[in-house]
Amino acid sequence: MCEAIKGKSGKQLQGSVVQAAIFEAIKQGHVEFVHEIFRSNPAVGGLLTDENGKTMLQFAIECRQEKVYLFFYKFTGIAPNLLVRIDQFSNTLLHAAAGLSPIEQLNHIQGAALQMQRELQWFKEIEKIVPPKILEVVNVTDGMTARDLFTKNHKELAKEGERSMKETATSCTVVGALIITIMFTAAFTVPGGNNGNTGMPFFLDEKLFKVFIVSDALSLFSSTTSVMTFLGVLTSRYAEADFLESLPKKMIIGLFTLFFSIATMMIAFVSTLCIMLGEKSWIVIPITLLSSAPIVSFAWMQFPLLVEIFISTYGAGIFAEKGRLWEASERFLG
Repeated sequence: MCEAIKGKSGKQLQGSVVQAAIFEAIKQGHVEFVHEIFRSNPAVGGLLTDENGKTMLQFAIECRQEKVYLFFYKFTGIAPNLLVRIDQFSNTLLHAAAGLSPIEQLNHIQGAALQMQRELQWFKEIEKIVPPKILEVVNVTDGMTARDLFTKNHKELAKEGERSMKETATSCTVVGALIITIMFTAAFTVPGGNNGNTGMPFFLDEKLFKVFIVSDALSLFSSTTSVMTFLGVLTSRYAEADFLESLPKKMIIGLFTLFFSIATMMIAFVSTLCIMLGEKSWIVIPITLLSSAPIVSFAWMQFPLLVEIFISTYGAGIFAEKGRLWEASERFLG
C-alpha cells in the first residue's frame, strides 16, 4: 500500500482500497499503519476523506482513538485548515467529539461516572484546539451546535453516572456513620476502666493506651470527614461539568478517608486487645491477623476504584504525550 500511494494525490486515492484500509486502521487504532502511510505520502493527510466527507482527523476523534489523534495533532499545526474542515452534514471536529464514544471504548473504563468524565475530557481537548467560530457552527443532521449535541448524546450516560455515584456514596455513608458511632462510644469506654477516685483511666501511662486514643481519634475524625464528603456527593447538582473534576475529587476524598478510618479503627481494636490480654498472650497474634481482613477486603474491592479515579482526574491523562509524540512524528517522517 505504501508503494501504491507514492506520488498520488488525495483525489486519486478517494474511493480506493487504500482509503478504506486507512480509515479501518484509524477505527481500530493502528497508529503504526497510519505512520507508514504518511511517511510514504505526507500529502494525503489533509485531503483524504470518507464517504461522508469526514477527514481522518475527524474520524479519529469520532472513534476516540487517542494515539491516532495525537499523531494527527502534528499535522494540525502544519495545516490549520484541518481544524475548520466540515463534512457534508456540516459536522466539525467538535461535533465529532460531541458524539457518544463507541461501546468498545467505553467498556475499558470502570463505571458510568468515569466514562462521562472521559467524554468531557475529549470534548474539552478538541474545544481547546479549534478556532472560536467553530463553537457556534450548527450541523445539518441535528440542527445543533457541538455543545448542545454533546448534552443530547450524553444525557443517559450522565443519569447513569449520577445513579452509580449516589449508590456508592449512600453505601459508604452508612459505613462511615457506623464507624463514627463505634469510635465515639469507644472514646468514653476506655479499656480497663477509670479510677473511681480520680476519674483517670487505669492504663493512662501505657504506650498501647496512647496508641488506642490516637487511633480512636483519627478514626473518628476521618470517618466524619468521609460522611460529610459523601453527603456532598449526594446533594450535588450533577451538572455535566461536575463529572470532570468536582465529583471525582469528592469521591477520592471520601473513599480515602473511609479507608483510613477503617484502618485506624482496627489499630484501636488491636491495641485494646493487647492492653486487656497482655502483649505476650497467644490469642493476640491470630486476632491481630484476623483484624486485617476488613482492611484487605476494603482495599481489594474499593482501592482499585480510588486509584482509577485519582489517575483519571489528576494523572497525566490520555493527551499528556501530545508534545512528545509531535517531536517523535517529526523525526519519524523525516
